[in-house]
Amino acid sequence: MIVDIENTTTSKVSKKLRELREAGGVVALTRVLTLVILTSKDNAEPAIEAANLASREHPCRIIVLASGRATDETRLDAQIRVGGDAGASEVIVLEASGELAEQNEAMVSALLLPDAPIVAWWADELPDGVSETPIGQIAHRRITDTAMDPRPLEALRRLSTHYSEGDTDLAWTRLTGWRIQLASILDTLDPEAITSVTVEAAADLPSAALLAAWLRMGLEIPVELVSTAAPEDSELPLTLTAVTFHREMGDVSLSRPRGEEIAVLHSADGLVQGVPLPVRTLQDCLAEELRRLDSDEIFGEVLSRALPATDFLESASSAD
Repeated sequence: MIVDIENTTTSKVSKKLRELREAGGVVALTRVLTLVILTSKDNAEPAIEAANLASREHPCRIIVLASGRATDETRLDAQIRVGGDAGASEVIVLEASGELAEQNEAMVSALLLPDAPIVAWWADELPDGVSETPIGQIAHRRITDTAMDPRPLEALRRLSTHYSEGDTDLAWTRLTGWRIQLASILDTLDPEAITSVTVEAAADLPSAALLAAWLRMGLEIPVELVSTAAPEDSELPLTLTAVTFHREMGDVSLSRPRGEEIAVLHSADGLVQGVPLPVRTLQDCLAEELRRLDSDEIFGEVLSRALPATDFLESASSAD
């Protein structure tokens, strides 16, 4: 069920939500958290779709602040989605423009679930110091996605500069499969025999900079970040394509062509085998982040300490 409320206030939206609950259409008692999505109007629906799918694992109340232009008429239009239109959640979409376009806690305070953790997700561009923003100050976890920013590496640099416990970024979450497989490979190798590492990825990819910094921090050896050619098919996502451990007795590499779900592991003895390594969807990444409400200490160390000690936030060197 979808209920539209035009030119309204958050108190009227809250009242309508209570009426729906009393009528038996909305059950909030089983919601485990409040997810606040901060996004532009253009990106609102993809973010809502991902949140709806993730909510099947983490039932929550979803509040979407879809900001319009500050130069438009000042007004607030709302939409309440429940039942099949909201996954395992209840979705409240607030489209604000004019003087209301600025995202602040007053827009959501009347709609938050009582005594439930708050997770804030900036689904596209991120502000400086997300933990210092009005929404960031009330959130237990703050999720960003630097890959969605028009200048992704600059966004990652700003996130690193203003990092606070509780911050996380989906560029890091997309690395979960890679980190698991690479850790498994390293368990079979003598770390002292590895002389250097090469990470190949699409240019200006935040995930690649984070992975390269993670490897350099863990192995304490040179790591080179090399950009690969853009895919001919524009529909394919920009991703990591290969990681190679260089050794005198032979290289060991894990590579995954864009669009493929199976990576290829080349071992030093010439053995080649397939390794499942699908590209993670936005839903997968969001669901993983909603599983934990504590700080990701490894991410914090990579972002705030390891990454600034490298030049990976500069554009990756061009492949020959």
